[in-house]
Amino acid sequence: MPFTLGELAVRFGLTLRGDPDRLIDHIGALAGAGPRGLSFFANPKLVDQLASAHAGAIILHPKMQEATTLDCLLAENPHASFAYIAQLLHPAPMGPAGVHPSAVVAADAEIHPSAHVGPLVVIGARSRIGARAFIGAGSVIGDEVSLGDDVRLVARVTVMDKVVIGDRSILHPGAVIGADGFGYAAEGERWVFVPQVGTVRIGCDVEIGANSAVDRGALDDTVIGNGVKMDNLVQIGHNCRVGDHTALAGCAGMAGSAEVGARCRIGGGVCIAGHLTVCDDVTLTGTSFVTSDIREPGIYSGGGIPVESASEWRRIVGRVKRLDTLAQRVTDLERGASAGDSASTTNKDG
Repeated sequence: MPFTLGELAVRFGLTLRGDPDRLIDHIGALAGAGPRGLSFFANPKLVDQLASAHAGAIILHPKMQEATTLDCLLAENPHASFAYIAQLLHPAPMGPAGVHPSAVVAADAEIHPSAHVGPLVVIGARSRIGARAFIGAGSVIGDEVSLGDDVRLVARVTVMDKVVIGDRSILHPGAVIGADGFGYAAEGERWVFVPQVGTVRIGCDVEIGANSAVDRGALDDTVIGNGVKMDNLVQIGHNCRVGDHTALAGCAGMAGSAEVGARCRIGGGVCIAGHLTVCDDVTLTGTSFVTSDIREPGIYSGGGIPVESASEWRRIVGRVKRLDTLAQRVTDLERGASAGDSASTTNKDG
C-alpha cells in the first residue's frame, strides 16, 4: 500500500522537505530505490554517495539536507525512522485466522480465534496461544506453553514444555526454546544426566534468530528480558539471564548461569563463561572471551589475533610461545641488577 511523503511525515513526526504528494511504496538502496522508493542516509563520511542517489526520497539528518536536491524526510535518527517506515511499507505476511486442517492440536489447548496456526503444526496440552499470533508451518509447541499476543513463530520453531513467550516476540526458523540444558554429574568415567526442571521465560518484543537455542533452567528458569535481540546461531545456556534490550550477534554464546545486564551489545562469536556477571551497558567486541565478572560499563575487547598472512601469523604465534622464556630472562636480569646494586652499596659502606 503506498503512502505519500506527507502522510509518512505526520505519522512518524518527521520534517518534510519536498513534495508532500510524492507516493512511496517500498524501501531500497540509495542508487536503486526508484522514484517511488525510500532510502536513508546516516554516515557523513559517505556523503559522495548522495550524488548518485536515485531514490524518490531520502531520510537523513537535518544537518545533511543541503547535500541533496531530492525530497527528504528529516530525522534526528535516520536509521531508526527508516526502520519504522520500512515496517509500515513491508509488513510481515499474516496467514488467515484459524487452524490448518493438517495441524495437530490438543483438545484442551486454548487458541485465540484471531491466531493463525499453519500446516503441520503441533500444539500440546493446556498450551495457550494469544491473539493474532502466527504459528508458522512445521512448528512444535509443547505442553503448558504460553504465547502472548502477536507472537510470531516464522516456521519450524520448537517451543518446549512450560515455556512463556511475551507479546510481539518473533522466533525465526530453527529456533529451539526450552531444550534440556547441558547438565551432567561426573561419576568416574561416566556422566549422569541431571533433569532440567526449570523452564524459559521470554519477555515482550524479543527477536530470536534462526537456529538459535535457549536452554531451559536446571532448577531456576532461564530468563530473557524485554526487547532482547538475538542473531542467528546464538546459544544461551541453562539458568542464564539476559537483561532488557541487550543485543547478541551471531554465534555468541553464554554458558550456564551467566548473567548479562541491560542494554549490552554482545559482538559476534563472543563467549561468556558460566556463572559470570556482566553489568548493564557493556559492549563486548567480536570474538571476545569473558572469563571474569565485568562490573563497570564500557567497551571491552578480548578477541584473538586479527587475521594476518599465514607467514606473519606463524611469526606472531612463535613470539607468543616464547613470552614465558622472555619473561624469565627479564626476571633474571632484574634480580642480577638488584644483586649488583646491593653489592655496590655494601662495598661503599665497607
